[in-house]
Amino acid sequence: MLRTLNILSIATASVLTVLAFTHMASAGQARVNLGPVGPNEPILATIGDNRMIAYYERGDGKCEVSAVMFDASPKGGGHGSMRVRVALHPGELFNLDAADGQRVVLTCGPNANLLTVLNRGEVQTRSAKAGF
Repeated sequence: MLRTLNILSIATASVLTVLAFTHMASAGQARVNLGPVGPNEPILATIGDNRMIAYYERGDGKCEVSAVMFDASPKGGGHGSMRVRVALHPGELFNLDAADGQRVVLTCGPNANLLTVLNRGEVQTRSAKAGF
């Protein structure tokens, strides 16, 4: 049973990532969704020259977050992706930092019912200035 759940989790993550990458590539520009989102719904953000796709699953009253970051700069061409996973208790914060000091702060909501970007204004302002 555990193996089946793990395979389903990996499959869900793969499908969400592919759909988000495809949607962003077809639109020609980065989409932004800073939440709040429910389980398995994507958060989409820009951090410096990187783009982030994050989602979570509920597990033992926590938000089990997976975040994929990739280089969106013209020279990077979308390569060099990495995945980070972390389990957050409700109210806990997780900072994803770029080399230039920009960051996205994720937080797990009450009863692990939602995930959202805490520094929404900062992320939206940067995205607007960058033309995303």
